[in-house]
Amino acid sequence: MYVQSILDTDLYKFTTSYAYFKLFPQAEGTFVFHDRDETVYDQAFVERLRSAFDDLGRLALTDEEFAYMVANCRFIPQNYFEWLRGFRFDPKRIRTWIDEHGHLHIEASDFMYKVTLYEIAVLTTVSALRNSTHAADMSGVMARLKEKIELSNAEHLLFSDFGTRRRFSFEVHRAVMEYIRREARYCAGTSNCYLAMTLGMKMIGTYPHELPMFIAAVNGGPRQANYLAMEHWVDVYDGYLGIALTDSFGSEVFFKNFSKKHASLFDGVRQDSGDPLRFIDMAVARYKELGIDPMTKTIIFSDALDFPRAAEIKKACEGRIRCSFGIGTNITNDTGYTPCNIVMKLSTCRMNDKQQLRKCVKLSDVEGKSIGDPTEIELYRRLLE
Repeated sequence: MYVQSILDTDLYKFTTSYAYFKLFPQAEGTFVFHDRDETVYDQAFVERLRSAFDDLGRLALTDEEFAYMVANCRFIPQNYFEWLRGFRFDPKRIRTWIDEHGHLHIEASDFMYKVTLYEIAVLTTVSALRNSTHAADMSGVMARLKEKIELSNAEHLLFSDFGTRRRFSFEVHRAVMEYIRREARYCAGTSNCYLAMTLGMKMIGTYPHELPMFIAAVNGGPRQANYLAMEHWVDVYDGYLGIALTDSFGSEVFFKNFSKKHASLFDGVRQDSGDPLRFIDMAVARYKELGIDPMTKTIIFSDALDFPRAAEIKKACEGRIRCSFGIGTNITNDTGYTPCNIVMKLSTCRMNDKQQLRKCVKLSDVEGKSIGDPTEIELYRRLLE
C-alpha cells in the first residue's frame, strides 16, 4: 500500500477536520485534483489508481495510534479520535478519470470534516504510483541528504519535514526521516503523524488554504475571510497551533486583515508563495505598525524550498524576525526523477444541504497559481481592489 495508516498524513488535516467537526458539522465540500504539469496518463494508470484507492478503504486507526494521538494532540479532544476510530476512506466518494487529452481528474466529495482527510491520501497515492515504475537510487538520495543536513547544522537552520504529499514513496520518506532524526541538530519535526509516532519526532502543523477558502465561499467573499478564519481558529484551539497562513487570497490582503488581536495571539505566519524577501518586509512592517516586536514572532517559509535557498532567507531575517522552514519535496523526492507537481484544493462547498453549492477560489502571491473558476477568480480580484 502507498499509504501506511490513517495517520500517514499531515497533522493539519486532523486539526482542520476537527475545526469543521466542531464548528460546521453539516458543511459539505468537494476537493479537486490539479496537475500543474498537465501530465498525460493512460487508462491502465487510472485502473491501478482506482485499485489503490480501494486499498485506502481498508485503513483504520489502531489502538496504538489512538493512544498516541490522544496523548500527543491534547489540543484536539479525545471524542474526535473516538470518531476517527470509526472513519474509513470510502472509494465511492472518489471519482477518477482521464479526459480525451490524457489528463487526470480526481474529485472527492463528503462532509467537510471527512473530505478534508482525502487530500493528502490522494496526492500521496498518485505520486507514489507514478514513481512505482522507477527504482530510487538510495545511495544518491542519502549522499545529497547528507550535504543538506550538514548545511542545516552549520547554519543553525531550523526546518521541518513537509514532504508527505509529493514524496517518492513511503520507503524513501521513512529512510530520509530516520537519517534526519539521527543527524539533524535543527529539525523541529515532521508534518507526518505516522512517522512522528514511529520515529519519536514532533508533529508539526496548523491550518491550510482551504479554511479561508471555505469561509470566503459561505460567508460572502474574501475581504474578511482571513480575519474570520483566525477568529474561528482561536475559538477552537484557544491559542494552540498559532501559525497563520497568509496567501489564500494574497498576502497583502492577509496583512490588512491581521489585527492587533491576532498578531498578538498567533506565534507567527507562514509564507507559501511569492517573494520571501518582500514577505519579510511586509510582515516586519505590519508587526511594527501594530506595536509588536517582530523578534518575538516567527515566519515559517514553505514555498518549494531547498536548503541553500532557506539559508539565504535565514540571513535576510537575521536581526529582524525569527524564521523556520518547511521543506517538502526536496527532502522526500530528491531521487533524480522529476517529482509530481500536483495539488488537491477545495472546489465547491456549502454550509449544509439546504444551501446551494458555492465555488471556492484560491488566489496566490504568484501569478498563474490561482485556482478556481475563472469568472469567480475575477470576481474575487475585483472585490479585493
